[in-house]
Amino acid sequence: MDTTSTPDAVAQGHAHGSAPTNADTPASLVVVRHPLVQHKLALLRDRRTPTKIFKELVDEIAMLMAYEATADLALAEVSVETPLERTVGHEVSGKKLTLVPILRAGLGMVEGILRLVPAARVGHIGLYRDHDTLEPVDYYFKVPGDAAERDFFVLDPMLATGGSAASAVTSLKRAGATRIKFLCLVAAPVGVRRLAEAHPDVTIYCASLDRELNPQGYILPGLGDAGDRLFGTR
Repeated sequence: MDTTSTPDAVAQGHAHGSAPTNADTPASLVVVRHPLVQHKLALLRDRRTPTKIFKELVDEIAMLMAYEATADLALAEVSVETPLERTVGHEVSGKKLTLVPILRAGLGMVEGILRLVPAARVGHIGLYRDHDTLEPVDYYFKVPGDAAERDFFVLDPMLATGGSAASAVTSLKRAGATRIKFLCLVAAPVGVRRLAEAHPDVTIYCASLDRELNPQGYILPGLGDAGDRLFGTR
């Protein structure tokens, strides 16, 4: 598959994330248009990018996207003693953020976000896509027990058919989660629509809304198989 195409026009030219203006695009989608994200995404798409650099780029883009996705976390006032006087500061209130990568490719997004939010917990959801039906198969689920009190970021570099993403969110809600966001690098319109229809309360963050899926279920122009490129198994 040729993955050298540049980022889709819908995701270019702006310094902050914002919802796309296309009437067919769900309001829950936020395309992160920051120039650094778009620059790194172009490098990520390049088929010549080696595994080491690919992993570093996924890590960096995830951290930059998390900065956008954490903008509305609740804050509480705290008293702080500076070297000169006492003042009022702010810290994230309530339970800490929980990152939930969808195995295996989602693991590549964890460390970058942890550098931004080192106190975050990490859960895991194991899903794989049946190559014949393109539907998700669930094989592992582990998150903190107090899910109702936490904010969750579900992580997966690719939002293709949307089946795995919708299944992961369903599993989280079944465990009691109520505040969930989905972070991916590239998304296909059909996947965005499927996730938004199944879970309209979940905000979807991506670096690019790409054109379509090919018959094998890969995103076009996309960046190839993210798991294979992350772990050198292609």
